[in-house]
Amino acid sequence: MNRLPSPASGSPSLREEILAYYERGGEDTRLTEGAGRLEFWRTQELLRRFLPDTPARVLDVGGGTGVHAAWLAGDGHEVEVVDPVPMHVERAGLLPGVTARLGDARALPAEDTAYDVVLLLGPLYHLPERPERVRALAEARRAVRPGGVVVAATINRYAGLNDMLRQGNYFLPERRARTDAVSADGRHLPSADDPDFTTAYFADPAEVPGEFDAAGLACEGQYGVEGVAWLMGDVDEWLDDPERREAVLAATRHIESEPSLLGTSGHVLTVGRRV
Repeated sequence: MNRLPSPASGSPSLREEILAYYERGGEDTRLTEGAGRLEFWRTQELLRRFLPDTPARVLDVGGGTGVHAAWLAGDGHEVEVVDPVPMHVERAGLLPGVTARLGDARALPAEDTAYDVVLLLGPLYHLPERPERVRALAEARRAVRPGGVVVAATINRYAGLNDMLRQGNYFLPERRARTDAVSADGRHLPSADDPDFTTAYFADPAEVPGEFDAAGLACEGQYGVEGVAWLMGDVDEWLDDPERREAVLAATRHIESEPSLLGTSGHVLTVGRRV
């Protein structure tokens, strides 16, 4: 495993409850089983569309255990994972062709203009304050070369409400009250009544381009990852069938940038460039 030094003292630190959530180990299987596969496959196909030809130097910030780094390296890219969770760094660093190190998206242990692509496929989830999100995007801009690509994922503002309805948990009064509060301002706080996630920010897709602009990045497009398919009760079975899976993926492509439907997706990828 290739592990480089962690950021210097004084760098931002991960909140304890977020670290505890990820130390449960759910990132190993979240995108490889059940409905999570839709998010994985769609993220993969979108990234392949926007990444430069191989070999590109890719910095995967908040890359977890390397679920995306693995196939990126397999495609021939040179991939480095930076993540604040030691367990994630250890596992990602075992992947062939992947280098992993401890680090925070708001203070990247990275040289200026060193990468062709910087991915933020998770860090913005856990930065409730706009200045922190802009800081992380500005760090990505610093690390990417002029003309390079920055791709950031956000959780949609009403993803929690839609998911609670899908699961039936919205009919529990305590869950409904918390879900409605998140829908109002995007701020999700951990609670024993809501154990499925931790401190997070659920973004209005319309606000993200402004944060890119504030960080000095030119926004080039936004793409709904799962569309509406993730809300369908039979999606797990559809994804098991190769023919139906391709139909679901094709349908999601059709609406991926439709403004009136962008917020129905669970996640949105925003693509920007350092110009």
